[in-house]
Amino acid sequence: MAFTPYDWQQTLRQKADYVEDRLREGSPVVGLSCHEGVLLVTVRRAQQQKIFEIYDRLAFAGLGNQSDLETIRQLAVDFAHAEGFARSPQDVSIQRVVGVALSPAMKRSFSDPLRLPLVVRGLFAQVGETPESDLFYLLNYDGEFSLAHRFGVAAGTEGAREAMERLCSTRTNKKILKHDAAIELALEAWAVGRREALAESASDWRAVLSQALKTGGTAEAALLERASRRERRFRFLSADELKPFLPV
Repeated sequence: MAFTPYDWQQTLRQKADYVEDRLREGSPVVGLSCHEGVLLVTVRRAQQQKIFEIYDRLAFAGLGNQSDLETIRQLAVDFAHAEGFARSPQDVSIQRVVGVALSPAMKRSFSDPLRLPLVVRGLFAQVGETPESDLFYLLNYDGEFSLAHRFGVAAGTEGAREAMERLCSTRTNKKILKHDAAIELALEAWAVGRREALAESASDWRAVLSQALKTGGTAEAALLERASRRERRFRFLSADELKPFLPV
């Protein structure tokens, strides 16, 4: 089957429209630098995990089809471990995971008119020696990515992402948050993004979060610890750790 340049452009637009429509109702993810490390927060359904460890110092969170999230996670894990084996663990970076392993593969998949697009939008994080050296990469379904510092967000719509970024920028401007303050801000940013994406009328972010939790959602959070005596820097926050910050 022959494709003209016009057919190809039309196919890409249709793919983008399809993916954007599927992502619209996805649960946002928030990443924040804090004194203790890099915090990742979202709200997930039942057993659908949305935050993953990639390698020492590296983590991934995303929204979209669970199978596509798993595809991206596995590609990232395989590449990171191959890099660590061939080079050294210190040479494994989130820049190479996103820019070398994932972005080209996703661009090829999206531009191929005979392949279904990946329904996924991912946020990748790397914890540094200091909060100023933490890195966040937002990776889109078409392979395009962008770098951020201090915080990173991924949401179902552009408007939701912008609203979340405005909130995080205001609260983190010229200061690094403590662990507890970061959790509260991340939950608020999640609710703001959810409200914006779904055009919900609730004015109080706690009401948006409460409704999500009452309808089967579960708060999920993980910390990439900046300084840890454990073998792994990545750890999930327990329900008891999150409970003080959730609506009653």
